[in-house]
Amino acid sequence: MNKNVLIVDDSLYMRTIIRDALQQNGYHIVGFAANGEQAIDMAFELKPDIITLDNILPDMIGTDVLKVYREEGLRSKVVMISAVGQESVIQEGIALGAKAYIIKPFTTEHLLETVQAL
Repeated sequence: MNKNVLIVDDSLYMRTIIRDALQQNGYHIVGFAANGEQAIDMAFELKPDIITLDNILPDMIGTDVLKVYREEGLRSKVVMISAVGQESVIQEGIALGAKAYIIKPFTTEHLLETVQAL
């Protein structure tokens, strides 16, 4: 199951929580991005199997990052993770190609179930 994961979140705390949960369950973390520009550059450079993507980043929003992924044909599966839980935002993320949307705060069990379901 050794899937490669890129974690995108501007919060070091959140990156650490996600990393620890996934690493303990056999996922390989290939990188961390703290903003949208890094998220785009690293996704195309590393080509991870899975990307966890925060929706509120310092330089852009996650759905804008998703648009670039889709336009450029990135094949990684994206799980959006955000404190923004409005239905319209969730639907936009899914419409732009996110495979799942997790609302913060979340349990590590929920994170793992979601990622494993991809």
